[in-house]
Amino acid sequence: MAYCIGDSCISCGTCEAQCPVGAISAGDGKFEIDPDKCVSCGACAGACPVGAIEAD
Repeated sequence: MAYCIGDSCISCGTCEAQCPVGAISAGDGKFEIDPDKCVSCGACAGACPVGAIEAD
């Protein structure tokens, strides 16, 4: 089960720095998670200051 970043993302980059497998990158207006790389560890969700990341 991969995680996804919702529209409340403020593009701060905190999640990208926390991802151990490099599955997160800057997208158009918000960060995006590559579901093929995501290992569902939840590190990004725990680090997000606005709670924009949830399990898909």
